Amino acid sequence: MSDCVLNRFILTNLSLFLFLPGALWMCIVLNPHCKPEQKACWLRQLKKWNGVDVCPWEDGNHGNELPNLTNALPQGAHGNQDSASRPHRTVFTRAIEACDLHWQDSHLQHIISNDLYTNYCYHDNTENSLFDSRGWPLWHEHVPTACARVDALRSHGYPKEALRLAIAIVNTLRRQQQKQLELFRAHKKDLLHKGITSITNLEGWVGHPLDPIGTLFSTLMEAGRGDEDSSSGGFLDFSGIHCSEMQLFPSSPRFLEEGESFLALAVETALMGLGQQRIMPDGLYAQEKVCRNEEHLIAKLQEVDLDDTLVKIFRKQAVFLLEGGPYSGLGELVYRESVPMHTFAKYLFTSLLPHDAELAYKIALRAMRLPVLESTAPSGDMSRPHHIVSVVPNRYPRWFTLSHIESQQCELASTMLTAAKGDGRRLETVLESIQKNIHSSSHIFKLAQDAFKIATLMDSLPDITLLKVSLELGLQVMRMTLSTLNWRRREMVRWLVTCATEVGVYALDSIMQSWFTLFTPTEATSIVATTVMSNSTIVRLHLDCHQQENLASSARTLALQCAMKDPQNCALSALTLCEKDHIAFETAYQIVLDAATTGMSYTQLFTIARYMEHRGYPMRAYKLATLAMAHLNLSYNQDTHPAINDVLWACALSHSLGKNELAAIIPLVVKSVKCATVLSDILRRCTLTTPGMVALHSRRNSGKLMSLDKAPLRQLLDATIGAYINTTHSRLTHISPRHYSEFIEFLSKARETFLMAHDGHIQFTQFIDNLKQIYKGKKKLMMLVRERFG
Repeated sequence: MSDCVLNRFILTNLSLFLFLPGALWMCIVLNPHCKPEQKACWLRQLKKWNGVDVCPWEDGNHGNELPNLTNALPQGAHGNQDSASRPHRTVFTRAIEACDLHWQDSHLQHIISNDLYTNYCYHDNTENSLFDSRGWPLWHEHVPTACARVDALRSHGYPKEALRLAIAIVNTLRRQQQKQLELFRAHKKDLLHKGITSITNLEGWVGHPLDPIGTLFSTLMEAGRGDEDSSSGGFLDFSGIHCSEMQLFPSSPRFLEEGESFLALAVETALMGLGQQRIMPDGLYAQEKVCRNEEHLIAKLQEVDLDDTLVKIFRKQAVFLLEGGPYSGLGELVYRESVPMHTFAKYLFTSLLPHDAELAYKIALRAMRLPVLESTAPSGDMSRPHHIVSVVPNRYPRWFTLSHIESQQCELASTMLTAAKGDGRRLETVLESIQKNIHSSSHIFKLAQDAFKIATLMDSLPDITLLKVSLELGLQVMRMTLSTLNWRRREMVRWLVTCATEVGVYALDSIMQSWFTLFTPTEATSIVATTVMSNSTIVRLHLDCHQQENLASSARTLALQCAMKDPQNCALSALTLCEKDHIAFETAYQIVLDAATTGMSYTQLFTIARYMEHRGYPMRAYKLATLAMAHLNLSYNQDTHPAINDVLWACALSHSLGKNELAAIIPLVVKSVKCATVLSDILRRCTLTTPGMVALHSRRNSGKLMSLDKAPLRQLLDATIGAYINTTHSRLTHISPRHYSEFIEFLSKARETFLMAHDGHIQFTQFIDNLKQIYKGKKKLMMLVRERFG
């Protein structure tokens, strides 16, 4: 397709082309055969599109703005501008900036046109040397821009030229890497003493919009597969170039070391890019792109089978990562907002482990840190040399991918735990790293569970060392979530007890001794102590009688401590746990009595009272029931209150114990219950049998029914009648016609209670007459009253 045809096609499909990636536009404007007038046309068109309102921003959000980096302009040109004053960077910005680039540099033309372009007599060892110490050419352009040239050459049909330039770029990266290592080593002592680090790249190569590392990797891998041989390719016209300053000697094809391959060069390039310390970009889109590109590149690396040559490269790059200072994401000090290395380190760990376990663990342990979640982190250093760009840590970053990053950190830790099974020293080191660097209780719990599963595989005896690591992680989770809400908390507590049981009786005893640092009182009694004293735990631990008693004693002590600390929620559990020990049971009961007047509700007291009756302690149940009644208040309209059954039970218990107990509780009932239907129910039950006739412990009395004209039933009868009167007036205040029939039924029940008194008929007649007089305005209702009651 000619450029004119392409222009017309793009202009007629603007809405589609606005959303093409920026790297494609770089390829278009970096066409080596693009004429100046064509480039000027592209520049005008790109600037026009750049001004369209719907033009997408490069990083996918409206937050981060970076200075012009395509041509690696000095920081001073834009570095002091406020982000608000900088123009927005769109998908066209880099292409617009790239319109200033050209292909006329003689050094560049020599690189891409000849495999034998060398200068073995070149000894300029400055930072921007055109050749390295071996005499091979270097290309010192801004790395993403240089790689965009490679991408453009490939896209426009020049695979060999792209390969030559890619090799020159990689050789430059290698040389820079060595220089950086030497520079850091020279300043290492001072920087580590001050605890200061810097970041060398505002834009990282992995996740970059132009994907420089991906471009180099793909170019070299294609060459390794011989793809360039299957393409006829094209050669640029470099006539007029003078090479008098050059000395041409036969060399290894395409500047490869002896025994080196394009595959090895591609792998090393990927490792250099992945290990680069780089700042986490702003915005969800940009951060997700960093993760995606990293994972995609690692997936490509995982397809490569490691041989001895590649293992050497892995070792070499691993050493640099550990010693590379601010240039490495795995240096001793990393910038607080630099991209974490968890995913990359996991790949390095698994790759190196069979060949150099010590180096593999060094890498993985160094990568475990996550400085952005630390309260303090190394600060930026504005006094460093000009080639290091320092960033002032003046904002808390918005890491939209933080949950994913923490998951990767957890995966790295889990990988190390699995590999360290059976190695106590390694496991201890990994455990310390997890406790120091992982801040998510959910992830630590997952690691604890993983370690437990690995330690208790069915085909082997439990690994006690790994079990202890699992328990330690579980204990940390308990401490982390003790004062915070976590919907998995009960699951975590139950799991911890299971884990401690697997470790042994001393572990269970230990967590009970220090329960207050791990569990709430409710958890300690209802889950921990209960599980410890269960038959399944005793059987699992193979305990003898003496050991069982010691463990039970610890559980009872825990239960009593919890009951004292939180009687409302733990008293019943404590009583249950202490049933078989008289002294402990009495102590628990006394705790309940002490807390009854102030710290416990009627619901809790009724529950414990029912438990006491069930256990065969009716007088204690009665005592607690009377204490519960003192906290209760049932108003006239609460005829469906959940405490009604408890009140009926308490009265039935008192009735069964005898006249004195019934006489003692009725005043409490009259004081606490104002609901007429409940009072009438209690009154009716009390008149059906003689108090004490069904009492426990064979208590008996004269066998006579209690009189309604004497205390205590007279007091209950009067209170019931009074409750009916008060309730009637309350209901009539706001009664509606649809409730008339219901009200008549209510009066019928009231009449039954009135008639229980010796003058009840007279009282009820007077009551009805008063209603007729007071509510004579409610004619229809009063007519219904006359029809039923006269």
